[in-house]
Amino acid sequence: IEKPAWRAILPVFVCIRGCSPAAWRVKWQPALNKDSSIMSEYAALHSIQDLVRWGVSRFHQAELFFGHGTDNAWDESRLLVLHALYLPWETPQEYLHCRITDEERDAVVALLEERIRLRMPAAYLTGHARFAGLDFVVDERVLVPRSPIAELIDGRFEPWLEREPLRILDLCTGSGCIGIASAYAFPEAEVVLADLSADALAVAEQNIEMHELAERVEARWSDGFDGLAGERFDLIVSNPPYVDAEDMSLLPDEYRHEPEMGLAAGDDGLDLVRRMLAEAADYLTEDGVLVKTSGGLSDDWTYRRYKDEDIWAFQTVNKPAVPKGAHPVDAFIGRKLKA
Repeated sequence: IEKPAWRAILPVFVCIRGCSPAAWRVKWQPALNKDSSIMSEYAALHSIQDLVRWGVSRFHQAELFFGHGTDNAWDESRLLVLHALYLPWETPQEYLHCRITDEERDAVVALLEERIRLRMPAAYLTGHARFAGLDFVVDERVLVPRSPIAELIDGRFEPWLEREPLRILDLCTGSGCIGIASAYAFPEAEVVLADLSADALAVAEQNIEMHELAERVEARWSDGFDGLAGERFDLIVSNPPYVDAEDMSLLPDEYRHEPEMGLAAGDDGLDLVRRMLAEAADYLTEDGVLVKTSGGLSDDWTYRRYKDEDIWAFQTVNKPAVPKGAHPVDAFIGRKLKA
C-alpha cells in the first residue's frame, strides 16, 4: 500500500499573529508586477475579507500543502493577509469587512503570490510562529514549531512528573520553542536547549533573548547527549528527527524549505531515536521523565523494543483532537523505574 506523503508529519497548531511585517515588505513586495494581467483580477478586491477569500481560491488553484501552523487554505490566507496589514489574528470578524487602500492591497497580494510561487510555509514568510501560546522567531534554519508536546506543557506533564522539575533538557531544540515554553510552565527550572546545528542554536538564542530568559535558559551544542556528559535532568523533552528515507522522498514541496537534518533520520527513521533511548537513562534523575514525539516507523519500533524492559515504562499519549487533515502523532512518556 502506498504511504501518503504526510504520514510521518507532526500534527500542526495554528501559528497566529505574525510580526515584523517590514522585514518581508522589503524582501517580497518587488515580486508583484503591476503591469501584469493579475492587476485586473485583484483590482476588484476592496475589503480584508475579499483578500482572504481571493487567497483561499488561489491557494486551492495552486494545490498548496498546509502543514506548518495551519491545516487549511482559509487559515493560511487569513494569517498572511492580517500579517501584511499589521493586524493580529484575533481581529474581530466585523473588521474583515473594512476597506483597504491600494498600497495595502498590493502588499497583501505580493505576499500571497510569494506563498504560491515559492511554496514556502507562511511562518518563514512572516518570520514568526506561535507555539504553546507564545511567539517565536523562525526562519529556514529551524523547523516550524508544531510539536504535540505543546499540549503536555499546557498540562504541566501531569500525571507523569512526580515533582516540579529543577533541570529541563530540550534535546534537538531547533528554535527552542519546547524548552522555552517549558521554562514558562516551570518558573523555578533551569533549561538547556541542545542541538547539533549551530544555525539552529543561533535562532534559539534569539528566542531566549526575546523572552528575556537568559538567566535560566541556555543554548548549548550537543550531538545527542555527547555534549552533556555527567549532567542529570528531571525532565528531558525532545522532538527528534524521525522521518524515514521513503517518506522523505514523498514530502510536499513546503517541507523542502525546512532543514533536512531536522526531519530525516536514516533509512528507517530511527537513527537518533535508537541512540536517544539507549542513553537517556544515564541523563535522568531517579524520578526523571523523558518525553519525545515520534511518528512513522519509530512508533512501532519504540513500543516493541521497550514495552517489556525494566528500565523504561512507556505510555502512549494520543492527542484528544487534531486539526482536520492533520495526522495524529503520539508522544512516548518514559520514566526511569526505581529498583
